Amino acid sequence: MTIITLSLPSTNPSSFFFHSSPKPFKFNPKSSSQLSPTTTTTTTTTSSLPKTSKVIIIGAGLAGLAAATHLNSQNIPFLLLESSNAVGGRVRTDIVDGFLLDRGFQIFITAYPEAQKLLNYQSLNLQKFYSGAKIFYDGKFHTVADPLRHFLDSAKSLTNPIGSIFDKLLIGTTRIGVLTKSDEQILTAEEVPTIELLNKLGFSDSIIRRFFRPFFGGIFFDPNLETSSRLFDFIFKCLALGENTLPANGISAIPEQLAARLPSDSILLNTKAVSVDFGSSDSPRVTLQNGEILNSELGVIVAVEEPALIKLLPGKINPVVKKPVRSTVCLYFTANPDQIPVQDPVLFLNGSGKGIVNNMFFVTNVAPSYSPQNKALISVSLIGLFKDESDDELVSKVIEELSDWYGDKMVKKWKHLRTYRIEYAQPNQCPPTNLKKNPTIEPGLYLCGDYLTSATFDGALVSGRRAAESLLMDRAFIANAS
Repeated sequence: MTIITLSLPSTNPSSFFFHSSPKPFKFNPKSSSQLSPTTTTTTTTTSSLPKTSKVIIIGAGLAGLAAATHLNSQNIPFLLLESSNAVGGRVRTDIVDGFLLDRGFQIFITAYPEAQKLLNYQSLNLQKFYSGAKIFYDGKFHTVADPLRHFLDSAKSLTNPIGSIFDKLLIGTTRIGVLTKSDEQILTAEEVPTIELLNKLGFSDSIIRRFFRPFFGGIFFDPNLETSSRLFDFIFKCLALGENTLPANGISAIPEQLAARLPSDSILLNTKAVSVDFGSSDSPRVTLQNGEILNSELGVIVAVEEPALIKLLPGKINPVVKKPVRSTVCLYFTANPDQIPVQDPVLFLNGSGKGIVNNMFFVTNVAPSYSPQNKALISVSLIGLFKDESDDELVSKVIEELSDWYGDKMVKKWKHLRTYRIEYAQPNQCPPTNLKKNPTIEPGLYLCGDYLTSATFDGALVSGRRAAESLLMDRAFIANAS
């Protein structure tokens, strides 16, 4: 997830424009599942929509859900409008031929501090990755392991070619360094590009190229490691404190859990807003694509992705240097259990510096629930959008490349399931960044999303809470003033 510094003047907002949509319908946790591309829902007619709500939230991704969760905890009524057929935004899972396919490579780190406050980890049934990685370099796989969790593996790997012994000791001292800092200190510290930080710390070129580029490049969708050192330190700290996991029912189980706790009639799916304006009142109103107007009493929180926001707020954002967003392609394959080379729940990284694959893993080694019985699921991630190559061309290249890793007799038996091209996987958080942006455009109108905080699941959740807090604070101030 990613960032651009926005300077928002306090003038009346111009209209927000969203794409047209079908008739709205209510979110019902029992009948609506974002795991399926053919969602069954309980519809509601436009005449049954409430004409007024205390707060209106546009966008039911993690940020919008977090804002709704905070308002609900304060007993503030709201309507959460979502233009698609399910909650989650970018955090979605599809069912394809009985397989659970997350929309892109997504891993949930259990040490995210805001997530720990909001989510019930036990009910998510989190499935753990191996704490480390296997790196393909010079025709072989080499292990990099967390010494506190896999001491023997770590000791055996000291002399492998993925960096020097000094590099591996330096990882430990870097870990201690981030653990001694608070999250506030990390997210407001002086910053440089991650690559500059790694060089400054003394890491060798070999470990940067063979480990840091594919590992953190895969997290940031940034193989050049230009992302802010603030984000690197925050992720590094979370990795030291927590586990890499997948929910047993897919990554979408996270937003589904948040949505299920909200009032059943508070989320309207397939409901697109086309404009937001103040009219003659002090609080914004939202016009839907079908012409229906919803009035807010306290305000509107806009929880859409950054590219959409820039289009939806013409004239409201001061000119900034445009940073390209982070994109990715994720390909899924299936195979029989005897057609995959390992049973370990480990992430494989491309440390060779060649080819298009950045990382891959055998999903069912981590979470067997992602596939039908006696089937394996494979996830392969590329960085970038590869616009000039067709899906078939990418599948052929990936199969050819991974045949060098595991042998063509095995890999060429894999069956391609689906390819996801995700243009906006994260916002761009190259320096300079501001990971604590003000969510307030003006009293009554607020923003949230990971582009306002850190480009992580946690950042999205934090931004939603901050937007809701700002709204309540503004309205309390106005009420006291009057």
